[in-house]
Amino acid sequence: MRTSKQALGRAETTTLLRRGLVIEYSSVAWMIAEALGAIIAGVLSGSLALLAFGGDSIVELASSITVLGHLRAEDRGEGTDQKTERTEQVTLLLLFLLIPVIGFGAAYAYFSGVEPEASVLGIIVAVASIVIMPVLWFEKRRIGKHANCLPIEVDATESATCFLMSAALLLALVVNFLWRLWWVDYVATGFILVFLTREAFEALHHFRGERGPNKF
Repeated sequence: MRTSKQALGRAETTTLLRRGLVIEYSSVAWMIAEALGAIIAGVLSGSLALLAFGGDSIVELASSITVLGHLRAEDRGEGTDQKTERTEQVTLLLLFLLIPVIGFGAAYAYFSGVEPEASVLGIIVAVASIVIMPVLWFEKRRIGKHANCLPIEVDATESATCFLMSAALLLALVVNFLWRLWWVDYVATGFILVFLTREAFEALHHFRGERGPNKF
């Protein structure tokens, strides 16, 4: 008996969402490593840019865990995502709180005369992020688009933001390492704040109900 197109579509969607589970587990593992590496390097070197990057990694980790919970519920056939919505609210709040914390922290450090040191560990973390994040970004976007799953698409946007942030961070760290221009750390922190603000308002836009009629 020939499989109907509808049944085949459901089968393909199930396969994609299970692939999404693998990607999100990988994303959670990397975000933990990225956050720890960036925060440790930031504390050791006094780099606000690294600490800001690590803080965003924690928020993105919460987002990945949220999407992971959503996909696991879908895989078990549970239609409710009330718990996912609650987690999204907390993640959104953390994202907006992170902006003034980083902003005021950078301003205080600058006017206090803090001069961040070069960080080899920070450079390693930024390079690794530049290599890994595009893979997660494109794969999440592909799965979200073809499976018609908004949470994965939103998470893909956050992965893209993380990639752009890591590029700005790496540039600042390398310049400081080679030429000891400590002030570029503050420039990178400014760029990261711009990325964060954009990411926060995009997440708010999606959370307020900008969902397609067929997206779960």
